[in-house]
Amino acid sequence: MMAENKEGTFRFVVVGGGIAGVTCAEQLASQFPSSDVALLTAAPQIKTVTHFKQVSKTLEEFDVEECPSSVLEEKYTNLKVIQSAVTGLQPQLHTLHTVDGQEILYEKLCICSGGRPKLLTQDNPFVLGIRDTDSAQEFQKQLSKAKRIVVIGNGGIALELVYEVEGCEVIWAVKDKAIGNTFFDAGAAQFLIPSLATAKPGRAVPYRRARYTTEGAGALAAATSGGDRRVTEPGSALGPDWHEDITLRGAQEEVSHRVTMEYQCEVEKIYTHQEWLHSKHALHTTDTVSWKVYVQLTNGKTFGCDFIVSATGVVPNTEPFLHGNSFALADDAGLQVDDHMRTSEPDVYAAGDVCTACWEPSPLWQQMRLWTQARQMGWYAGRCMAADVLAEPIELDFCFELFSHITKFFNYKVVLLGKFNGQGLGLDQELLLRCTKALEYVKVVLSGGRMMGAVLIGETDLEETFENLILNQMDLTPYRDELLNPNIDIEDYFD
Repeated sequence: MMAENKEGTFRFVVVGGGIAGVTCAEQLASQFPSSDVALLTAAPQIKTVTHFKQVSKTLEEFDVEECPSSVLEEKYTNLKVIQSAVTGLQPQLHTLHTVDGQEILYEKLCICSGGRPKLLTQDNPFVLGIRDTDSAQEFQKQLSKAKRIVVIGNGGIALELVYEVEGCEVIWAVKDKAIGNTFFDAGAAQFLIPSLATAKPGRAVPYRRARYTTEGAGALAAATSGGDRRVTEPGSALGPDWHEDITLRGAQEEVSHRVTMEYQCEVEKIYTHQEWLHSKHALHTTDTVSWKVYVQLTNGKTFGCDFIVSATGVVPNTEPFLHGNSFALADDAGLQVDDHMRTSEPDVYAAGDVCTACWEPSPLWQQMRLWTQARQMGWYAGRCMAADVLAEPIELDFCFELFSHITKFFNYKVVLLGKFNGQGLGLDQELLLRCTKALEYVKVVLSGGRMMGAVLIGETDLEETFENLILNQMDLTPYRDELLNPNIDIEDYFD
């Protein structure tokens, strides 16, 4: 073990100020109060979990708050937060290098650097990605002057965005046959679609998460300038309720909520204003408005708009850890980790969006780069690092036994359990459905008579019962016709 308390030398080092990194660092700092722990973050703020609630065996809810790093240092006297971006890693020497020239030595390292947006293009000032606080604030700024935007993508950010934006026409282009393909089947999508055409319910008490900002820190240059945006280190990812913090309203007072869907299409070409004027397509357009940017879709349609939102997902943020190193990478470019969250490099662990679980998973679990999994992985990685130092055995945490996630889309509570879309079950699956317009949508996935997954939209109160039925894997064939009978209290039925 290397000597501690030497300047720049730590027993544990965690890279990343998001939920995975902060959770991991807190776990280590609390378990080893006499050991030096360092948390490296490129942003001036960190993300912390608050109001944590264990809803059931695997389901959990929590808020995410953004706060200054001093909050952690006050809570843990052995934890030092270093605000600096990492420029290089030498795992054989157990050494990290930072952008400001620091050399940091560690005994154990956990990489929790998250993901970065897959932008449609990096060099167009009218294409915005939304990933961290700064980019969300830049989006709000540009939206306040916009009359029309085009949203490209079909994941969580896109779903939240198109529902929340008001006072602006939204063109939503998705590559799939239905919205929310990552989370829903076509039936659930059809249940949710009418919400886009109705007025949103008002919020009785506007929720405000504490926010701390540094003037100019990581800000994007205004798109209206037409100049290049500054290249900065991205901050940690947005919280699950990021849109609650900002007013998402465009420049059209008379427009409340107008969304136009374009299905099964992707971006073919993006034109600047000048490029559009000189293109052959401009001769045939019926759009009389002069827009800042134009997007041509693969379905043959072209739309002018004030700016484009690129919400096509994230890629693991493995830079700059790969330079000169031989990390094993998964097909999705994430750092491969085993069931103890270890990478292929000695004493280097990883957690959250940057890594890919490469152990043999439970038949009821899959990795999805979500906030709940970032917290679970960060917490478990800290425990694994501690177990290794103490030479103690550790078993894979129970949270990896069953996939579970609670979120909210279109103002509906959404619970996803197990193989909620029949992932990997092939033809050996049966679906049971119950749908009450504008109230609830319930889908159960059965395989061999056993419940393998479920989608619950609305206040169904079925999540704990269904979680138990999935975990117990009991044969439900005799009860098949009663499972979704609204006149039967299913909780008492299986009590």
